[in-house]
Amino acid sequence: MNYLPSFELTDQVVVVTGGGKGIGRAIAIGAAEAGADVAILARTSSDINETAGLVRDKGRKAYPIQTDITSKQEIEEAVSMVYKEAGKINILINNAGMNIRSKASDVTENEWNKIFQTNLQGAFFMSQACAAIMKENGGGKIINVSSVAGHVALRTGVVYAATKAGMIQMTKNLALEWAEDHISVNAIGPWYFRTPLTDQLLENKEYLQDILSRTPMNRVGEMKDLVGAAVFLSSEASDYMTGQTLFVDGGMTIYGF
Repeated sequence: MNYLPSFELTDQVVVVTGGGKGIGRAIAIGAAEAGADVAILARTSSDINETAGLVRDKGRKAYPIQTDITSKQEIEEAVSMVYKEAGKINILINNAGMNIRSKASDVTENEWNKIFQTNLQGAFFMSQACAAIMKENGGGKIINVSSVAGHVALRTGVVYAATKAGMIQMTKNLALEWAEDHISVNAIGPWYFRTPLTDQLLENKEYLQDILSRTPMNRVGEMKDLVGAAVFLSSEASDYMTGQTLFVDGGMTIYGF
């Protein structure tokens, strides 16, 4: 008997939202390296086409689809397009997200709506649309990219934190409801990783030192750390996991401050 499960995603079709750059691009490339074909969804055409080229460089098929996930109609059209072109959807990675760093007393209605629509509403309706296809095909996996900010209080903005906490709870509820359809739903909770969105912040030596002082491993995350978690949760190695949030944070949530 062999006990080591496969971490490969050979011939699986993975949908990655926010796949044009940063974490989403890294996950898309990592999924391709694991053997998957990848649909890349984001708003900027040039970004998704660049990611698609990098996926194809790995010998896999890529489906770049310009999509605004704050629109339920665009989500449904994009998912339908992936299904039509690829013939299946095995894995969804809800990575698209945004933040506006406002103090609670300064948050506007527009900021509130924009962050919720992108981070939480978009992830829900993407999950709903992909799950309908997964049910027809015997199951699948959904991975939500949340944040340590959904678990502990940080100075990253109350609205962002609320959406990421909501994503963790949504993960549990969807996992419970869809387990009978053989769809697992898990989440990843990152701390700081170097991306186009964080590079400017981390260039500030005082800010970086504050981050490192909260991180037992005393370093910022590298993309391979996060991609490894995403591939694990996408593969058969995580088949008996659902409703869980895997914190990839260098130990930051040990302290919880």
